[in-house]
Amino acid sequence: MIKGYLLKLLWVALAWVDIGASIALSQHSNAPKVTLQLLPGPNNPRNSEGDFIELKDGRILYIYSRFTGSSSSDFGSSDLAARWSSDGGQSWTAQDKIVVKNEAATNVMSVSLLRLKSGKIALFYARKNSIADCIPMMRISEDEGETWSEPVACITDQPGYYVLNNARVIQLPSGRILVPVALHNTEAKGLTFEELERKFNNYGILYCYYSDDEGKNWKRSNRVDIPESIMAQEPGLIELKDGTIWMYVRTDAGIQYVASSRNKGKNWSPARPSNITSPLSPATIIRDPNTGNLVLIWNNYGIMGVKYGKRTPFNVAISDDEGLTWKNIKTLHDNPDGHYCYTAARFLKNGNLLLSYCAGERSKGTGLSITNITLIHPTWLYEK
Repeated sequence: MIKGYLLKLLWVALAWVDIGASIALSQHSNAPKVTLQLLPGPNNPRNSEGDFIELKDGRILYIYSRFTGSSSSDFGSSDLAARWSSDGGQSWTAQDKIVVKNEAATNVMSVSLLRLKSGKIALFYARKNSIADCIPMMRISEDEGETWSEPVACITDQPGYYVLNNARVIQLPSGRILVPVALHNTEAKGLTFEELERKFNNYGILYCYYSDDEGKNWKRSNRVDIPESIMAQEPGLIELKDGTIWMYVRTDAGIQYVASSRNKGKNWSPARPSNITSPLSPATIIRDPNTGNLVLIWNNYGIMGVKYGKRTPFNVAISDDEGLTWKNIKTLHDNPDGHYCYTAARFLKNGNLLLSYCAGERSKGTGLSITNITLIHPTWLYEK
C-alpha cells in the first residue's frame, strides 16, 4: 500500500516537473511582469516577507520586512516599511515609509494584511525578542493605513517562539480571524545568542489561534497531530467551498502535509500527506474570486530532487476541484541557483494576480535579501 502510494507520488512529481518545464514565459505576450524589485543596499541587507491590500481609493498598499544594519539573518534588526501603487501594481512609489519601527529586542517582520468585516484594516507581524520569545502582534487602521493603533498580542496564553508566516492570516465569512502558527521550543539556558541560533529547534508544534471580535480576544485550537519524525513548519490556511478549512504545512518529507477543520478552525484532524510535492519550503494557496478556482504557488521541485535549500523552480497551478488535482502548471522562475519563497498572493479587483516573493540567488548569499513584486494577467494564468 505504501509502496504503491509512493510510486503514485513519484509519477505525479515527474509529470508536474515535465509540464511545468515545458512552458516558457517568453512565449507569451501576457507573460508575468516584475514591476518592483527591492534590492539590498547600505544599511539594508534584506527586504522580504510582505503583504498587499487594496485601499478604498484604488491604491495598493504593500508592507514588508525591511532589515537594517549588517545582518540579513532572521535574527537581524528590521522595521516594517510601506510602498504604494496607484496603477494596479504596474509601478510603485520610490521611497519607503516606515510603518512600524523596530519595537523588539531583535526585530519585527513577516507581515499579513487583512480587510476586516468592519472595513478596518488589520496589520499582523511577528515581534521577536529572543529565541524563546516571538509573538504575533496586531494593529488596526481606521484610516486606510495612514495611522495604526498600538499593538496587541494575538497569543497571551503560553509564551514561546511562534512563527506566523507573511500573508497567512485569513478571515471567514462569519468574521472569525484565523492565525496559523508553529511553536518552536528551543532550550536556551546557558547558551550564547550565536549558539542559540545554531541550535534552533526546527520541529514546530502546530496550532491555530482564532478571534470572533476583531482581535480583542483570542483562543487556541487543539494541537495539530503530525508524525514526530516529520519536521513541520510555517502553516498556511485556505477555506474550501464546503466550509472546511485546510491547514497546509511545510515539511521535510518531500511533500506538503494537510490538516482539516470542520468547525471553523477550533479543532483539527491529524495532518496527512497532500498531493503537493515540495522541498522544505512554504507553499501558498489562495482562491481566485473571479473563477472560484484555487491557485497554488510553490516550488515544484519533485520528490526525487528534494534537498535542503532548494527552492527552485517557482511555479503556479490551478485547481477547479478544490485541490483534488492541480493543472495548468506554469513556471515563473527556473534559475537553478534561485531561491523563491515567502509568497504573498492577492487577486485585484481587475482580475490580475499580484505576487511578492523572495527572489535572490543562493550562491551570492542573497536568497532572502531580494524581493520581487510580479503582476500576472489572468490570460496567462488560465491559457493552456
